[in-house]
Amino acid sequence: MNRSEPRVSIGLPVRNGEKRVSGTIRSVLEQDVDCLELIISDNASDDGTEEICRQFARADARVRYHRQTHDIGLVANFTAVLARAEGTYFKWIGDDDWLAPSYVSRCAGILDDAPDVILVTTRQAPVGPDGTAVSARYDGRRLASSSPAERFTEMLRLVTDSYLLLDPLYGMMRRAVVASVPRPGVLFEGEGFAPRLALAGPFGHVDEVLSSRGFRPFARLPATARRLGVPVWRARVATSFQCLELLRAVREAGLPKRERHVARAAVGKMFLRRRWRIVERRSRKLAAIAAGALARPPDRASAPGES
Repeated sequence: MNRSEPRVSIGLPVRNGEKRVSGTIRSVLEQDVDCLELIISDNASDDGTEEICRQFARADARVRYHRQTHDIGLVANFTAVLARAEGTYFKWIGDDDWLAPSYVSRCAGILDDAPDVILVTTRQAPVGPDGTAVSARYDGRRLASSSPAERFTEMLRLVTDSYLLLDPLYGMMRRAVVASVPRPGVLFEGEGFAPRLALAGPFGHVDEVLSSRGFRPFARLPATARRLGVPVWRARVATSFQCLELLRAVREAGLPKRERHVARAAVGKMFLRRRWRIVERRSRKLAAIAAGALARPPDRASAPGES
């Protein structure tokens, strides 16, 4: 392999991943192609992550390890691996993810054959904390549309309905295209970035499970805000900020008038659906509190003369 000209770059941002990262790295190095590089950005881990990664880098020239001197934040660490990538194609991978040996060759093949496609997704199997993997089938046709508004609308539906169907942030992309797409500084950062990718160009899709991703329970919004470097007070109005960011993305995309109207309407629909979910959730919570109060026996009032 010509180290200076890798065909595919895989970026692994990691922090304190000593229990998971070895398997992820092995799945990258066991691909059925050699023309790839693995860039690891260690976000100042304070466990055994550094030594594990350095061992792989010493053993395999395709592994490039970089350690941050301090915690630069989640999004900045993702950006760091992209900035160091040299391949024509690029993919992010999490520290508890896994790739089938044919992942790179299958996805790169689609990008080779379809110059207009900017990103390729596959079926994936999210793995929960209990080790159970779940997969769902998605045909990918609407994201292959030549209409940016149709792709954008479909992506908003996906990020609202189910994490099981698709996760384009972990697909294989044309590096030059993804490097030009800004990552928004909002609470639901990934859900703002994925629609921007959909506006940038058509997606391809492999209808086979070629990867798995570790899925962890969602943290409370204030904790997520701190992790992303977003002001904590925005957690109270996270949906509003997200929709403003999406409208900004539509404006910056320079869409024709009709496409712009369709995309803006999709943002409005997403806002209303999420607000309705919040109302439903709060209503259920209040109903549970009321039911609990009614189920409790009333306090016995003291009779006259009792002390």
